[in-house]
Amino acid sequence: MDPVLHRTRTPGRVMAPDISPQLLNGCFHEADRADLVGFKLQGLRNALPENLHPHLNGIIEEIYNTSRLLRDLAEQAQIHVAQLPAVFDYLNVILPCLCKTLRDITTFYEDKSMNKEHRWRTMYHKMGNELPGTTLPARFIMYNQFLRLLQDLLTRSPNFDLNAMESLRIRILQLREARKIPPPDPIRTDLIRRDEALEFWNQETVRSRNSPSRSGGIEGVQNSHWAEAIFTQPLPSRREFKRQGSSDAFGPFQKLGHLTPLSRDVKILVKRSFDNDRISVIFFLQLRNQAPSLLIRSKVASQNWVSVLGVHELSIRRESDSVLHLSRWSRSEQRVKPWANLSFLTWEEMVLFYCTFLCLRVRSQLTLNINPNEFHIRKERRLFQAQIIDDGYQHVLMVFEDIVTGGCRLHAAVWEGKWRACPVWTAFIPPNVSSSWLLRKTKRRIWLRDIQPYVFCEQYKPMHQRKGRFGAYELCFAHSEAATRFQELFASSPNASAASVPDSPGNDVAAAKHHSTAFELSYPTTPFTSLHYSRAGKKSSEGTLAALVLFDYTTESKF
Repeated sequence: MDPVLHRTRTPGRVMAPDISPQLLNGCFHEADRADLVGFKLQGLRNALPENLHPHLNGIIEEIYNTSRLLRDLAEQAQIHVAQLPAVFDYLNVILPCLCKTLRDITTFYEDKSMNKEHRWRTMYHKMGNELPGTTLPARFIMYNQFLRLLQDLLTRSPNFDLNAMESLRIRILQLREARKIPPPDPIRTDLIRRDEALEFWNQETVRSRNSPSRSGGIEGVQNSHWAEAIFTQPLPSRREFKRQGSSDAFGPFQKLGHLTPLSRDVKILVKRSFDNDRISVIFFLQLRNQAPSLLIRSKVASQNWVSVLGVHELSIRRESDSVLHLSRWSRSEQRVKPWANLSFLTWEEMVLFYCTFLCLRVRSQLTLNINPNEFHIRKERRLFQAQIIDDGYQHVLMVFEDIVTGGCRLHAAVWEGKWRACPVWTAFIPPNVSSSWLLRKTKRRIWLRDIQPYVFCEQYKPMHQRKGRFGAYELCFAHSEAATRFQELFASSPNASAASVPDSPGNDVAAAKHHSTAFELSYPTTPFTSLHYSRAGKKSSEGTLAALVLFDYTTESKF
């Protein structure tokens, strides 16, 4: 019998460090099993008539959801270790039942005494009749609802519904009884405290009244972190890399469940998976000091390993066409060592990850210094740069072209101050834009249609730049000449400007030879070295605006 079926008794006073390795490995084990079962059912579906596909499609989708939820839960538990005792009893309810369901499906699938259609029909009806009113698809929907509620319990979400959890728990217990699975220990309700969840939510959503905003004022209430929304927006385009690199993690590693417990006030921001979930990266925030960190999980053979470092302890660069390289400083060896290579399918996702990392690092209170080269993504060519007045703030607007994929994007960064060059937003320019994409409204104002900015700070409000019936995005340039040059860039040949300077001359000279002149603006070849928003003179178009000047951000000299 599978080991997970034996984990039905919980020691009376078990501590999180004692249970977490067993618990987390059980989640990953069942996630792997779910992936295998889903793959087998896909093969079965392909061999069956199309009229049988809808029910199979529904089950396959829910099984893969189960796998994803189990991995998410186990990875989040690495960060929320203090909540594991409250979650353990509930996992002990579902894991043995889920395990037997997956094993039974495998048994039916491998029964060679029946043809494939008979196997499917027998599996569907026999397992659907084990608990009246719970078909096989409904069973996995129930499992997944239960796992989502467990995530809410683990992260102390105020949305956690104890009544719904109890209703699902009773239903799963009934299914366990019908399938002759021994009952688990009673739930220790003393470990579930809703007042803690509400207190945590208040800490999470209300920042300190003494925390200054970018304008020098006081920040108010926020309900979420900007990083949580970055990867939830649909991509306007997907420029896939023709050559895929490999993802890898280099440590230092610890075994799953053996990390030093973090403080309770942590918030998970972003999770990204690589190489079919063999490697995953989680950005999380420690709320007491607003310090962002990264957790990486890597699966080697059947063993999962994890490593955690603060964002301030890492550096980032584009290693090859599709790979971002994260490195760390080894104090013992007094040299830079690799931490991770992350290979992306699309240029857009790579840019968003890079900018998210960079912005979190720049704004972390623990960051001491940043290599100026990190403010530029290698293999991107800068075609344009000028000052804009953006939601009332002075930003520098740049247009980048990716040499590898040919994609173009707008990129706004902080113009001056402590956070100079820190990304504010980026927007990918749709391929084959129509003639109505750009509209010159005034000498210094240009409207762009079909632009969706990805915003990397809380204070910037992109809706303030939306204009007209169709919500066109307004760019307000500090000088009319800049607006003219910007318009000419997109009105001319799709080829980039010869004024653009590649980030890596040795690698990009050949590509640069194909470019023709579209305008004469040059840009600083020395990178930004210092990093704060500063208010423009006025928000209106009549405000005091700086002349169009391109700066060397190292020497402050004008070009």
